[in-house]
Amino acid sequence: MTASKPSLAARLRADETVITAWSTLAVPVLAELLGRSGYGAVTLDMQHGAHDIASIREGIAAARLGGAHAVVRPPVDDFATVSRAFDLGAEAVIMPMVNTVEDALALVGASKFPPVGVRSWGPHRAAMLQGLTPAEYLASANKETVAFAMIETPAALDALDEMLAVEGLDGVFIGPGDMSLTLSEGRELAPSSEKVQTIAADVAKRARAAGKVAGIFCNNAADARSARDMGFRFISHGIEMSMLLEVAKARLAELD
Repeated sequence: MTASKPSLAARLRADETVITAWSTLAVPVLAELLGRSGYGAVTLDMQHGAHDIASIREGIAAARLGGAHAVVRPPVDDFATVSRAFDLGAEAVIMPMVNTVEDALALVGASKFPPVGVRSWGPHRAAMLQGLTPAEYLASANKETVAFAMIETPAALDALDEMLAVEGLDGVFIGPGDMSLTLSEGRELAPSSEKVQTIAADVAKRARAAGKVAGIFCNNAADARSARDMGFRFISHGIEMSMLLEVAKARLAELD
């Protein structure tokens, strides 16, 4: 990806739907292959995946080489990694378990330079990957870095309108699996349930009304199509480990 192509932020502001692959394996070349396959973005998962700082450093560059936007999900409450991910060239960060306005403010603080946040200066690799001088990067960074807060709990739903009013928070991202777990107090994992999907539709409506981007993790194609109709514009569909297993099984089945 070159600096001449629209950024992820620009595409989302233009109301374009961007589909992201989900990367859990710390094998950077897979991010490149996912980009070359046609995915608009690749999300490198440090929360539940095997990614660490070394693999996202290489994975971000690999995704860009493959033509995809690079996104990182850091571990819960690891706001230091938010800044590091952006310094390494990520275009967006998805922070899990953002439950309060204070959490949202901490995310913005780590994502944006003053006066919006308190991000420290050091994006030399990010500027290099985007073909920008440090001065050019600084001039556009707060507009071009996307900070997503994951909405996964009743507490987050209760605080949603307050969080949507936080300056510098670019969007919210529904985690339907944890949403179903927390709403049921651990009794069921049902991300595609009518209850969860109804809540997701309401979150998307409220986010868009507040001028924010709505994103969501989808477990199947039907949910992804439905999410697009609900107004979600950043949609996860496809985990690379599952895709690899499915293709491998299909190849072996061809010999039966």
